[in-house]
Amino acid sequence: MFIKNWKKEILTIPNLLSLLRLALIPVYVTVYMHANEPSHYYLAASILAVSCLTDMVDGKIARRFQMISSLGKILDPVADKATQFTMILCLGFRYPVLWNLIGLFVIKESFQLVAGGIALKKGYMLEGALPAGKVCTTVLFISLIVLVMLPSLPVQTVDTIAAIDGIFMTLSFANYIHAYFGTKQMLHKISNDKT
Repeated sequence: MFIKNWKKEILTIPNLLSLLRLALIPVYVTVYMHANEPSHYYLAASILAVSCLTDMVDGKIARRFQMISSLGKILDPVADKATQFTMILCLGFRYPVLWNLIGLFVIKESFQLVAGGIALKKGYMLEGALPAGKVCTTVLFISLIVLVMLPSLPVQTVDTIAAIDGIFMTLSFANYIHAYFGTKQMLHKISNDKT
């Protein structure tokens, strides 16, 4: 059955867009870390913008054309988190204040990984990203792309951006804690239906 349906499960437009986002990560790192003039920074920001756009459309395509797959449910968040982490990490070498953001990001994502694993073991899972997580992702992408595109921003502006990102990330973190362990958990029973 898997062999018969492997194209439907793997070779879908949303999955290919997620793979594209993963493939763009080393391209972005190479361009940004070797940038030494405005056009290089604009190129790096453009690469991230393309990644962001594919992130916005792949889910819509999957739902609209019924291309939701088990692989896609894994690939999409992996591509998102890998891209976000890479963006913050690269920027951290230029703006030390972002190392605090990296620490918060690692703690938040580690929690989601462990909590998700525990829930999955019990037969439960979250039905996709929470609204707070989607808002946090959007804010991160926009703010970090601005930092990439404009490398000469005043220190105060960078500190403000970092603080805003930290606030949204903390709110998202708290929302996921509540979703997994709060009084009104948002977990759903995994169906055993194989059809």
